[in-house]
Amino acid sequence: MSTQTPIRFADRMSQLPPYLFGMINKIKMEKRWQGIDVIDLGMGNPMDPTPDRVTEKLCEVAVDPKTHRYPAAGGMKNLKREIALYYKRKYDVELNGEDDVICTIGSKEGISHLCLALLGPGDTVLVPSPAFPIHVYAAVIAGASVFRFPLGSEEDFLRQVREMCKSLYPHPKLVMLNYPHNPTGTLASREFFQEIVALAKRFNFMVINDFAYGQITYDGLVAPSFLEIPGAMDVGVEFGSFSKSYNMAGWRLGYCVGNTEIIKGLASIKGYYDYGIFSAIQVAGIVAMRDCDDIIVEQVAIYQKRRDVLCEGLVRMGWEVEKPKAGMFLWVKIPEPYVRMGSIRFSVEMMNRANVALAPGAGFGEEGNDFLRLALVENENRIRQALKQMKRAMVEIDQEINAGIFILEDSGQEA
Repeated sequence: MSTQTPIRFADRMSQLPPYLFGMINKIKMEKRWQGIDVIDLGMGNPMDPTPDRVTEKLCEVAVDPKTHRYPAAGGMKNLKREIALYYKRKYDVELNGEDDVICTIGSKEGISHLCLALLGPGDTVLVPSPAFPIHVYAAVIAGASVFRFPLGSEEDFLRQVREMCKSLYPHPKLVMLNYPHNPTGTLASREFFQEIVALAKRFNFMVINDFAYGQITYDGLVAPSFLEIPGAMDVGVEFGSFSKSYNMAGWRLGYCVGNTEIIKGLASIKGYYDYGIFSAIQVAGIVAMRDCDDIIVEQVAIYQKRRDVLCEGLVRMGWEVEKPKAGMFLWVKIPEPYVRMGSIRFSVEMMNRANVALAPGAGFGEEGNDFLRLALVENENRIRQALKQMKRAMVEIDQEINAGIFILEDSGQEA
């Protein structure tokens, strides 16, 4: 009789909760394998195509054998220069395109590896909640302690950071920002960033701003870059992504810009973990940044129409909705009485009964348990159909509640 050696994971694995988005995606894929049409409002995975001029450049360059070699780990010189030119054109930020820019395999990978470079046991990170999971768990995986606090208004945010810097010893080492914010769509003001820079210098903490949704803003609003603020590059860096602006999510191309010492640390970690991004993708990224500003404008208009259709449909169903100012999601509270299910159960019910995928707010922290994140990736007709199917499912649940078949739960108690 053979014996199997027990598999023992590292202690850090016990600190990682189940990845809720993976669970929802698993149910979605199982349904689709069965031939069931699932309308996906859950994952921020753009369904609109990458610009033709970008894919054409990829195909052109990919056949060149020279691109089949290992690429430069930190990014091609021409792409880094294009990112610097982009920041000058859009934000009037001066970058040399060399030691203050590094290319990453998307912003998620970059943030994860940077946390390994900056953080370890005994370090503390401040993260507002709700939060995109990697903003919390990249620090946890690195061994740091994470203090979460409600996102709130800018004034509340700054007050809480100030108070925690005064009360915690040692002082927090890093503050994680994400503006425009995922999942709420909140924008930050230049004045807010100015105060963050001042606090960072006063209390000696570093700043990361995840700027993945920086180009997706609505109603004529503009998202400022953290690096626009004088002194910002003394204290932090900013991550950008090609995923959302250019519908290049699967291409896995992003970048980090700002403080040269922080970027040097990221480059050191990446040198051990990866060999960079396929060269043809990087060349295509140059075309995107150089020639596709018009595509971004068109895409934002598409998202804004979808936002309006989804908001108006939910309002007609009796939901309270605040239109997001940026990003590609709605952050909405589940209405009574369904909120008593919690966001995970409600999402599963909508998947099973309505064939609509939603992202449960609990995946973004405890503050999100009563909320859903709804992605604007489906077209307007599909969004309208999703709303009809959800409405039918909620009517069905109402009937089962009245018949005593369906039990709503609140903190483990029956309704």
